Amino acid sequence: FIRAEVMTYDDLMAAGSEAALKTTGKVRREGREYIVKDGDILHILFNL
Repeated sequence: FIRAEVMTYDDLMAAGSEAALKTTGKVRREGREYIVKDGDILHILFNL
């Protein structure tokens, strides 16, 4: 994979939707070296 969009479960529940969370700027893009923490939600981005 290339990178991952990372958000926390608590932030997602507070925002109500993924789109609303993105507008608040709390979705991060992390590289391969990112260490996943408890409560993280990841969308893996890759290129075929």
